[in-house]
Amino acid sequence: MEFLVRIDVRLPPDFDETRKQELIRAEAERAKELARRDLVRRLWRIPGRWSNVGLWSAEDASALHEAIASLPLFPWLEVAVTPLARHPSDPAPPGEAPA
Repeated sequence: MEFLVRIDVRLPPDFDETRKQELIRAEAERAKELARRDLVRRLWRIPGRWSNVGLWSAEDASALHEAIASLPLFPWLEVAVTPLARHPSDPAPPGEAPA
């Protein structure tokens, strides 16, 4: 299944800067690992915010939750998930058969 996932980071303003930098590095590494496993397929930054929107893929919603919960910043994330289904008029990316 594919999911549209919006993630907003909500660290408190007084969060320890050293810990923040450690978490940012760990988050980047975990995101790379999830991408290698094809769970994170695309990722876009939302300009002007500490937020992103991504195309994620997982067996089901429970597997998606497990992947998102594995992010080091998870305790400070506000996450919105929209399950996606193929559209009959989708032009499909090159090399992929339309639905």
